[in-house]
Parts: sequence; structure tokens; C-alpha cells
Amino acid sequence: MGKKSQTGTKAAKAGKQPSGGTPATVALADAGVEFTLHSYVHDPNDPAYTSYGEEAARALGVAPEQVFKTLVADVDGTLTVAVVPVSGSLDLKALAAAVGGKRAAMADPAAAERATGYVRGGISPLGQRRRLRTAIDASATEHATVCVSAGRRGLEVELSPTDLATLTDAVLAPIARA
Repeated sequence: MGKKSQTGTKAAKAGKQPSGGTPATVALADAGVEFTLHSYVHDPNDPAYTSYGEEAARALGVAPEQVFKTLVADVDGTLTVAVVPVSGSLDLKALAAAVGGKRAAMADPAAAERATGYVRGGISPLGQRRRLRTAIDASATEHATVCVSAGRRGLEVELSPTDLATLTDAVLAPIARA
């Protein structure tokens, strides 16, 4: 699998959109946030393929604990984004508690795609069509940078967890389980 990386700081400072532009990368560039864009060839026919996030970690040569997947859940009737490491899974009870809710369930994939403007496997916590409340697993702060989807399959953005939390107005909480 081939991969390419591009730093977004120069493009952001110049007010230009980096190549591979998506609403997520536009949001990052507009905010002037330092980031690195990583692309790789998405291959669902690869026998080692198990999930989009694990595929990204493997293709980029990054520890799965540092690559985060974006999931959309329904918490008490409100769509909510959960950002958790690809090495773990979402704890729905913990997510509900983190955002002040009582019950959480995974959202219908079609509803998640409509609300975010992204397709499954490429949903980014950044640059969503409709900004959804967001919770990021607290383990993100253990890393200098984390990778999240940049808005399409085969495209990841690496940025500081602090910038990710700030741009998404997220709550940091222990919402993942191993």
C-alpha cells in the first residue's frame, strides 16, 4: 500500500487548501491549525482488512492506540460523535454519561452520513455538515498527536489532541474500552 504525507501548516498559514481537500481539511486550514495529511490506498479486498481504522493504522505504520475512529451515536434522541482509538470500542454508557445523557445506541448509518456529510469509513469529527456534539476518549491526551479521518476513506489527518478537542468543542472523557 502506498502512502503520502503532506504538512498543512504552510498551506494553512497561506490561507490555501492543501491537496486532498475535504471539509475537514478546509476547517483545519481556516483555523490555522498545524496538521499533517496522510493518504493511503484503501483496499477493502485486502485479506488483512478488518476495519477502516485498523487499515489506516497499518497503512500509515502508526500504533492503533494513536489512530482514532469517528463513530456516531444517538444519545437520548440527539446525534453525538464519539472519537475513540481503533484499538478499542465505544462504551455507550460512558458516552451517555460524558455528555449528560441517560441512554446511547449506535446511530443509523444513513442518519450519520446525512448529518455529517461524510460516508461511513470516512466520517471525520471535523468539518461536518451539521456540527454534532462530540466526545473524545481521554486516552487521546496520552499522545503528542493523533490521527483521525480527514473526510474520506484513505485520508487521515494527524493533529494534536488539544487542537482536535478545541475545533470540535469536545468533552474529553473515558468513553472507550479495550
